Amino acid sequence: MSDIKAQIAELTRGTDEVLPDDGLTAKLGKGRPLVVKAGFDPTAPDLHIGHTVLINKMRQFQEFGHEVVFLIGDFTGMIGDPSGKNATRPPLTAAEIRENAKTYEAQIYKILDKEKTRIEFNSTWMGDMDAAGLVRLASHHTVARMLERDDFRKRYEGGQPISIHEFLYPIVQGYDSVALKADIELGGTDQKFNLLVGRQLQQDYGQEPQVVMTTPLLEGLDGVQKMSKSLGNYVGITEPPGEMFGKLMSISDDLMWRYFEVLSFRSLDDIANLGKRVEDGMNPRDVKFELAMEIVARFHDDAAADAAKQEFISRFREGAMPDDMPELTLEAEGGTLGIAHLLKGAGLVSSTSEAFRMIKQGAVRIDGERVEDRSLTIDAGSTNVYQVGRRRFARVSLH
Repeated sequence: MSDIKAQIAELTRGTDEVLPDDGLTAKLGKGRPLVVKAGFDPTAPDLHIGHTVLINKMRQFQEFGHEVVFLIGDFTGMIGDPSGKNATRPPLTAAEIRENAKTYEAQIYKILDKEKTRIEFNSTWMGDMDAAGLVRLASHHTVARMLERDDFRKRYEGGQPISIHEFLYPIVQGYDSVALKADIELGGTDQKFNLLVGRQLQQDYGQEPQVVMTTPLLEGLDGVQKMSKSLGNYVGITEPPGEMFGKLMSISDDLMWRYFEVLSFRSLDDIANLGKRVEDGMNPRDVKFELAMEIVARFHDDAAADAAKQEFISRFREGAMPDDMPELTLEAEGGTLGIAHLLKGAGLVSSTSEAFRMIKQGAVRIDGERVEDRSLTIDAGSTNVYQVGRRRFARVSLH
């Protein structure tokens, strides 16, 4: 039982919910490797570290000897996941799905053990299902139940259209759990409804229902909105080491601990010890170095991480970057803000004309990179360190 308790402590780390409450204990008590499923729609060719929260959890299950299934939703991708959307999501073409799926396969082995990972495509079983089979599958769910889902309900009450094919998405995702005989399904909090449909369908098909484990959606670099490429507040896992390192060093001290919890492979005891060292006077920046080093090394290697750190130090630390620089949040009307207005809003210059003059003099930097374009605009969702001259610094999040 002590071994089960140790597994539960690590496996529930950073999770939002485990349903039912005692389900994980019961599954682990079976004394056999569990089938652990997580699905990913190939909606974009590259993953960012927000996606890896689930993949990290899969890795933990692997380390405890369980079987993980990385399910690529090439069939569901043609439907388009409506979760959290206030409008119908455009489906992907078959060609887009194939291309994106290839890059997913190449990227996940930065985290998962290739020899212990099953990659499945849900077109394997859904592609063979005829129209009659799909109708029978759809009969296991009701419209009333679908409208219990928050995003569907809001769209229905607001008079926004919901296409019939969108109702198929949770049903097909749920059937994936039947096809794989999943013991556990992992997903973000926005997937909770879909994961619970999987439990219901497994019961309908005579299987023991899976345990649902949800993880929070990782906050982006701004610490507010979820990490997203469209918001520009992300760290891509294929980005150059220096760029990854600089982005991770730009996060707030509070957000750093959140990233340690869900992204680091350090033990909980190690992280708690780091927190104590900060309480005892250690500079949080030095702890952030360790986080950035770990993540960059994971997706590149130790040498690249060390080089990125040294590059960062030469840009900032030796340039007398202050430990107590102000952290500000500015609003970007229309989704962007011109660099001159941003510098003025951050109090780094007294006027936009001064901002233009400092740019012309080469005295303005963003994350250490000199700004030369006076018409540069910054996208909402970004968090960067802005410098004017040698002594004026601010970490600015743009919303």
